[in-house]
Amino acid sequence: MGEEVVADRFGLSDRQRYRRKLRRCLEGLERLLEERRFDRPRNLMGLEIELNLADPDGMPRMMNGEVLERIASQDFQTELGQFNLEVNIVPHRLEGRVFDQLAEELRTGLGYADRQAREVAARIVMIGILPTLADTDLVRANLTAMDRYRLLNDQIMASRGEEVVLDIAGVEHLECTSASIAPEAACTSVQLHLQVTPGRFADVWNAAQALAGVQIAMGANSPFLFGRELWRESRPPLFLQATDTRPPELRAQGVRPRTWFGERWIDSAHDLFAENLRYYPALLPICAEEDPLRVLDSGGVPTLAELVLHNGTVYRWNRPVYGVADGVPHLRVENRVLPAGPTVTDVLANTAFYYGLVRALADEARPVWSRMPFERASANFDEACRYGIDAQLWWPRAGRGGGLVRVPAVRLVREELLPLAEAGLDAWGVEARDRDRYLGVIEERCRLRTNGAAWQAAAYRRAGESGLEREKALAAVTRRYCELAAGGDPVHTWPTGP
Repeated sequence: MGEEVVADRFGLSDRQRYRRKLRRCLEGLERLLEERRFDRPRNLMGLEIELNLADPDGMPRMMNGEVLERIASQDFQTELGQFNLEVNIVPHRLEGRVFDQLAEELRTGLGYADRQAREVAARIVMIGILPTLADTDLVRANLTAMDRYRLLNDQIMASRGEEVVLDIAGVEHLECTSASIAPEAACTSVQLHLQVTPGRFADVWNAAQALAGVQIAMGANSPFLFGRELWRESRPPLFLQATDTRPPELRAQGVRPRTWFGERWIDSAHDLFAENLRYYPALLPICAEEDPLRVLDSGGVPTLAELVLHNGTVYRWNRPVYGVADGVPHLRVENRVLPAGPTVTDVLANTAFYYGLVRALADEARPVWSRMPFERASANFDEACRYGIDAQLWWPRAGRGGGLVRVPAVRLVREELLPLAEAGLDAWGVEARDRDRYLGVIEERCRLRTNGAAWQAAAYRRAGESGLEREKALAAVTRRYCELAAGGDPVHTWPTGP
């Protein structure tokens, strides 16, 4: 959904033509795979972070257009809500001092953006869900005024035929309705890209799925929504419900949601693109002029525009991405699991942990997905979203006996996964100093059982104990979060009191 789209309405012929174009795109992808046309391995990674805008009191500011004008950088773009921005970092080779390089770029870029935002009484906040958001903030009028957001909203709501229902039972229970998909804008994430060859794609995607629950357990940072304490990572259930095109009857029939963990391990990237066509009707049936098969016949490389657009409206937590750079096609795995924040150091600790683990798991002779049912990986994801760093996760038992064991996430990470992540970063060629600095943050989170969500919940309880009512307590937590995040120290070092 990163491309601009323009259309007023869609008719029956539009959808029929789009379906035909999708099939030709899939056939074009098959030919590209068969002809081995994809880019060689270059160890390229990319990073995107979605951001919130808040005022000095910690309340959301609906002014991304004005802030973007002041920032005046192509690295910063709009997102769904008027209180959202996104920063994109240019691709880097995954080697050497890459994480320290990324840290410097992020601190420089975010610092500059925050200074520009402060000129109009706003500030940049990296957090999974802004705790001070109210349901009255997330309405259609507060969507960013761009065609692609308006169209996406209108098509999802037309598919549903009724209001969005949010029903999340966690520490507390939230029930409310929305006449738009605007609640989706509450979810701000970090997206990690890894360019891979077609032959490597399935191993990397399967590894990423297997460790999604572990990522959430370590990095949860979204415990509050609309004044309620819900799951430690409330983005996934919120995103699922806010983008759900299914009325209750289709949910009862088992129709798959558009926000989807998946249901099986895969053998190739083609599996995922084919599933998207098989299971999901088009939301934005906009056809390009290009005929992908004619382009291939003439020796060119097609953009597969319809396939790319359709893929952008199926919200997998690990998404396949097709792209063309300098006339050469490539494939990426886009990891969308992590929430934003709390600090640049925390983001890069999560990043290093992911890239190290995904390399190590993909390289294993007996990979984890050959020893663990997919359903357990899905269950781990849900468990981690609910309980964060206190989650209990299923994992293959070490040794020849095999089988699965359910263990505390912190024990699994400290005893088994951190050494694997270290080995994976070594395999990428990351310098030991970078490796140890950022994996050390993950180890300390485990030792102290503290991540962003745990800190927010503890700070909220402390604010309540001091006599603040709910809304004022959440505002106080947000202001304190912003103050400590500005200091740059990782969240496990933060005090929960004044």
